Amino acid sequence: MEQEDLGHLRKSYQKGALNIEDIQNDPMTFFKNWFDQANETQAIEEANAMTLSTLGLDDFPKSRIVLLKALIEEGFVFYTNYQSEKGTSIAHHSKVGLAFFWPPLERQVIIKGEAVKLTNEASDAYFQSRPKGSQIGAIVSDQSKVISDRTIMEAKLEALEIEYVEKDVPRPDHWGGYVVKPLCIEFWQGRPNRLHDRIRCQLQGNFWNIERLAP
Repeated sequence: MEQEDLGHLRKSYQKGALNIEDIQNDPMTFFKNWFDQANETQAIEEANAMTLSTLGLDDFPKSRIVLLKALIEEGFVFYTNYQSEKGTSIAHHSKVGLAFFWPPLERQVIIKGEAVKLTNEASDAYFQSRPKGSQIGAIVSDQSKVISDRTIMEAKLEALEIEYVEKDVPRPDHWGGYVVKPLCIEFWQGRPNRLHDRIRCQLQGNFWNIERLAP
């Protein structure tokens, strides 16, 4: 592949500012405010898209996009197959990273925390709220496993659509939710001349230690 110089790709950030006083020792509420603004920004298609980083069984980190499905008092909720690569990684090492990037607002949020399974009741409730096609898809896909051909899944999907055409789809035991309980939340606001605002909030007992970082 021919080498390409990307050094010319740059922009000036100048849409906002961030002060420690804005957070008021409550970074979860502040995150909710930022999220609501992102969700209301037409140029952002999926404000709840977040990068989840885990440490795999091979001791390599891996990142992928998942969707934030709830923001609760304990933290950030997403759902997945517990037997997937991300699920087995979390079982091996529950400390994870999350990142949100909202370019139209020139904002980024980086979170470090521990992923904990939700209760069966919470996972059941969310599963039953999903479209039936998504419910069946959770049964069809042996997520992260090698398959020889896509037609295997399509045939299984067709059979299950017939089986469940007039009855509820049960949540499979291997599918459910996690809540990432934050230990550190860092807010980043782009600023001119690369002098970005970075505010780090670290949980210490019941108190958040809030500090400004150099960009």
